[in-house]
Amino acid sequence: MMMMARMSLPSSLDSSLPGISRSVLSSHMETKYQCQQCDDILRKPVQAKCGHRYCVFCFNQLTSSGPKPCEACRVEGIFEDSQSMLNGKEAFPDNAARREIDGLPAKCPNEGCPWTGTMKEFEGQHEGQCDYETITCEACQLQILRNDKDRHNERECEARTLNCKYCKFSFNFKDIKAHDEICMKFPMQCKDCGKKKILREKFPEHVKTCAKSKMACQFRKVGCHAVVDNGKQHDHEQSSIMDHLRMVLTALSSVSLVQSDGFGEYQDDCGGLGLYRAPEEKAVAEAAASGKAYSNSSRGGGGRRDSNGLGLYQAPDDGMAGASGASGRGRKSTVGLEQKVTALENIVCVLSRELERSSLTQEAQARQHNLDQEKIEGLHSKIRQLERTLTMRDLKLSETEQTLTELELCTFDGVFVWKVADFSHRRQDALAGRSPALFSPAFYSSKYGYKMCLRLYLNGDGTGRGTHLSLFFVVMRGKYDALLKWPFSQKVTLMLLDQNNREHIIDAFRPDTSSTSFQRPISEMNIASGCPLFCPLAKLASAKNSYVREDTIFIKAIVDLTGL
Repeated sequence: MMMMARMSLPSSLDSSLPGISRSVLSSHMETKYQCQQCDDILRKPVQAKCGHRYCVFCFNQLTSSGPKPCEACRVEGIFEDSQSMLNGKEAFPDNAARREIDGLPAKCPNEGCPWTGTMKEFEGQHEGQCDYETITCEACQLQILRNDKDRHNERECEARTLNCKYCKFSFNFKDIKAHDEICMKFPMQCKDCGKKKILREKFPEHVKTCAKSKMACQFRKVGCHAVVDNGKQHDHEQSSIMDHLRMVLTALSSVSLVQSDGFGEYQDDCGGLGLYRAPEEKAVAEAAASGKAYSNSSRGGGGRRDSNGLGLYQAPDDGMAGASGASGRGRKSTVGLEQKVTALENIVCVLSRELERSSLTQEAQARQHNLDQEKIEGLHSKIRQLERTLTMRDLKLSETEQTLTELELCTFDGVFVWKVADFSHRRQDALAGRSPALFSPAFYSSKYGYKMCLRLYLNGDGTGRGTHLSLFFVVMRGKYDALLKWPFSQKVTLMLLDQNNREHIIDAFRPDTSSTSFQRPISEMNIASGCPLFCPLAKLASAKNSYVREDTIFIKAIVDLTGL
């Protein structure tokens, strides 16, 4: 007899997850609910031809490369070639086992999570969404809680992307210091004058004009080593004009002498005059000095001895010609020196005029700078005054908004319904100790009556800490307390409303008139009094409770107005 083979498992069983962790099951686990491959609770179970059950994920992995023998059959000693081969074409979904597993009791395995329910609810509603689940940050690979993901991404992640608040450039948080070092819009402070909020791109300009910034004298290239404040540059130049001119003259003289070294030399004559001798004249003089000795005295010439005692002949006209040539060379050298001195004097005059012009320009700039500084200081003063005015207006606006909110929410008939939204988040804040208590808006017994509010502890207070929701009644100081009867003695009823309108949690009490909680308030509010064991937290943690809907609870307070 031929059997009709299945072509493949239905697509509804496709799963990318292995079995469910055993720690999720809140009761003893039976072996029939265990996957033979991963040993965890079956997720979308399939049954092989041999009768053993597997998660669809585990089964697909086992048979991805073809039929495989069933290891469970071998362990149990019932292996048969015809029955114990795992084949995707012969397995089928085990819906009966799946229904049984869906109905098993479950709890969240994550530490601190109070969730409980069934396996079906865990798999469909809670798994992968638990705020207490540890996940990996995709950017920095750090392990964090799911409910901390947004805060981590915004404030803590080292690899998060930020936009520079100055230049709007995007970069990683870890690079923030490096970016601040190069950001051209980054505000800097001048160490000399103390001015703040100077953009880095404008800082070099500020240094040049800052009155207290120190700069080298502009004559430093000719030898002035003074370093003075920007604002005192003009005074320094005025007091050192002669020194600067001497430095310029010395520099120009040294340049002229260096330039003349390749063309000739100076020599002193017997009168102490500096005579200039060209190179060719020097050669002729040296040749003449080598000595032309004549012994012929018939020419009528005279003789003389040099320092070595040698007799040298000198004709009368030769002596006159030599004196004439020396005199001509001296005149030429003197004319050249006079021309150079005249040129240097002209240069010094031009530099003096330029210096005076620069001094006048600097004085004008200094005056303008002082005027600009005064204007800037005036504008800063106006800005500070406007900031103070805006701050005062913000405070008044905040007070007005608070008053409007109180007027919108308060009642004047002794009956008050308090909507507490975002219950789970507020409960976590209470567990962590960040915000253990919540205060309701104020309500009144009448328009001119008692002012009251409620105080709620989502993790309990006193004897109810950690086990119960605690609810207290608070008498507050009102504008018309002087007209009221004290101590407060009206009966108070507190209720946690069932949102199906079936079974409200109710507690009522009549005030102890000897307690300070119900005397006329001398501070903003009296000590709270009420029910520390108002409602067990376990009742609110149940998945089927009707007190928490859409993460919101409603609390009602009724003050008996009899006798008022």
